[in-house]
Amino acid sequence: MISNTAVYLGKGGKVASMSNGMNCQNCHLDAGTKPFGNNFSAVASTYPKFRARSGGIETIAKRVNDCFQRSLNGKALDTTSREMRAILAYITWLGKDVKKGEIPYGAGIWELPYLDRAANPERGKEIYEIRCFSCHQRDGSGVLATDKAGYQYPPVWGKNSYNNGAGLYRISRFAGYIKANMPWAASYDRPLLSDEDAWDIAAYVNSMPRPDVRNTVSKNDWGNVASKPIDYPFAPFADDFSEYQHKFGPFKPIIAARKQ
Repeated sequence: MISNTAVYLGKGGKVASMSNGMNCQNCHLDAGTKPFGNNFSAVASTYPKFRARSGGIETIAKRVNDCFQRSLNGKALDTTSREMRAILAYITWLGKDVKKGEIPYGAGIWELPYLDRAANPERGKEIYEIRCFSCHQRDGSGVLATDKAGYQYPPVWGKNSYNNGAGLYRISRFAGYIKANMPWAASYDRPLLSDEDAWDIAAYVNSMPRPDVRNTVSKNDWGNVASKPIDYPFAPFADDFSEYQHKFGPFKPIIAARKQ
């Protein structure tokens, strides 16, 4: 289900048609096992937990459905369905040796240091067209798998990509993901891009058009405005910094103001 989501739940899927055609594995690399590749190893040990985005306690099933509605720009699964139960069984199995409350090294996404400047979408475009286009294409549309049921290389913008309610739409999350995993041969301990390159590519990709769910899926996000991450790009904010600065930075002044 993680590796071949689109076969079963993509456009014209064998079970249902309820997502944009991407696979979970397109964002959770090696089926969620690659270190810092949106790795699943801490999920079972840390959920259920409170998440400020929703303002409530979330189960693993709720978190999975968040991905279906945001990263896959689709519909939530029935939490009692065979497909959801299979996904939950897999994620729980991956974390079976992790003690409750612990977060193993390599879980989630690499935390990239903030720049002293704003991320630059124009520079990011130049780097993207050298380092990224061969897999994700110049128009961001990606490359379909040979069976045409999913993507070998996912679309990074446009109607078939993640929407603006997805976690990777936050530039710090996407920049860290890029740094530790992109281009394809990269890893957290053998990166192929500089920090600045990763930030600027993330800025470019997240400045491109994609589905807008602010009035539907994400309309109730961050009900407590003061809890919004510094790189959440949509007002209102509990400070006087602009939407542009919350999206692209520089972020250090926002951090300093919050501490004060």
